[in-house]
Amino acid sequence: MSSLPDFILSIINALASRWGWLNLKVTSLAVNGLVNRGRNRPHPWSTLTSYVSWRSLTDKRYYARLLPADEQFPTTAAMGTRCPPADEVVKLFPAEGNQRPCPKSTCLFPAFAQYLTDGFIRTKLDNDDTKSRRDQTTSNHDIDLSQLYGRIQDQTFALRLMSNVTGARGRLKCQQINGEEFSPWLMKRDGSGVEVEFTALDAPLGFDHVSPRGLLTLFAVGGDRVNAAPQTAMINTLFLREHNRLAGEIGAANSTWTDDRVFETARNSVIVMFIKIVVEEYINHINSSPFKLRARPEVAYRAKWNRSNWITAEFALLYRWHSLVPQAMTWGGESYDGTSTLLDNSLLLECGLVGSFVDVSSNSATELGLGNSASFLRKAELKAVEQGRFNRLASFALYCQAMGKPVPASFETLVGSSSDPVEQTRRSALATRLAELYGNVENLEFYVGLFAEPRTRNSPLPDLVNSMVAMDAFSQALTNPLLSEHIWGNKKNRLGTFTKHGLAAIEATATLRDVLERNGSGLNDRFVALTKKDWKRSK
Repeated sequence: MSSLPDFILSIINALASRWGWLNLKVTSLAVNGLVNRGRNRPHPWSTLTSYVSWRSLTDKRYYARLLPADEQFPTTAAMGTRCPPADEVVKLFPAEGNQRPCPKSTCLFPAFAQYLTDGFIRTKLDNDDTKSRRDQTTSNHDIDLSQLYGRIQDQTFALRLMSNVTGARGRLKCQQINGEEFSPWLMKRDGSGVEVEFTALDAPLGFDHVSPRGLLTLFAVGGDRVNAAPQTAMINTLFLREHNRLAGEIGAANSTWTDDRVFETARNSVIVMFIKIVVEEYINHINSSPFKLRARPEVAYRAKWNRSNWITAEFALLYRWHSLVPQAMTWGGESYDGTSTLLDNSLLLECGLVGSFVDVSSNSATELGLGNSASFLRKAELKAVEQGRFNRLASFALYCQAMGKPVPASFETLVGSSSDPVEQTRRSALATRLAELYGNVENLEFYVGLFAEPRTRNSPLPDLVNSMVAMDAFSQALTNPLLSEHIWGNKKNRLGTFTKHGLAAIEATATLRDVLERNGSGLNDRFVALTKKDWKRSK
């Protein structure tokens, strides 16, 4: 469908929005085209071993692999020369001077992307043998909102209110701050340690480096990355409120139900609601086509790619969108350097949920690509390069081939050209530096190549990133067990799993703003979106 002219796609989109049967047909065509660009799961390899074994095919504590390991690492395959030092490669990532703005995205886009992926891209950082290993994961491999509910049962129990009192059944624990609902505090108020009731939770990532002020603003949440920045804590707070709102409705309508059943029904509903937002707001924001994709679970029922989820090592790296994050953001009328907001939810608490969403949406994201990362994310870029090498990922060129794309003929072809003289100078200098480091395009590392490509027209993402995200996103979102033909596809089971209140909430939701309108006051006509208000499609 992407080869059709934009005006034809716009007409199809308009008709599909009115006719359900046409919507299903074109959505099926589009989704299958996106997912079938690469090989479908199950993949033959994992990061456990470089060869196929029973454990490598079944042990999901390790990442899967789209392509087999490059046995010649740290030597490049084509020329037999050693890869350039990681300390030199990482110099490609930070911005020199002002960051380039992204023409399409607000800062709500990278915030949501981080929150989404933090639920299932979870590299284990403390393996038994050495902390430098990056081949294992603590992921459940599903979009299950573990950020909110916890990744294991003990964590879920710690976060639940677990009360059979009327009006309290099925709720998550919360507290009121300035008249607003937030998660409970993780820490004792004297800062002496974690509250006893939350010791089952994973410690926040970077906990050893939290400031004294930030320490007392950390929330008790399901994911160890939720507290990483107030932007992700903001999104988690939104779904906390929606869960508790729905639990109240479902509990009131079903007076004989236990706390467990109310909780699980609200949880089912919020997970599916979240997946719907992933498809209908997030994926459509990434999508460069004017055709709007809809969340149609039926597309997966007979698809050859409908397989159990298993996150790949490649997917864990291609989602490191550090350069989308600006060095500084305006929040509450003042500018804050990103370093000062890490592991500190003060801005969210001071501005409130609605004010925070509005402020984050008023900031422009920066452009995804080399030479554009904020200074405080340099270490994160270095760790990503090291992770790719540790897992001996194949070259960028081989991933182009795996996705049915041509391998760039040169570094000049890879970085593309621009009619803007300043931008053209930057790209030429980048091509020269890549040639100095790697010699030949076929030697280029996967992680570096992903962000050396220019942004795709009408999308915030480069070409290979765009294709791989679309392939994995649909094959992982629409295969969620709650969306199977035996639950979502069965009218009786669908009603029993979600209730009419849960289904009504799902039906009424396509964007984060829809959820915010139900769970915040003072939004009115203030702008909240992933896409900039003034963005227009280019021809």
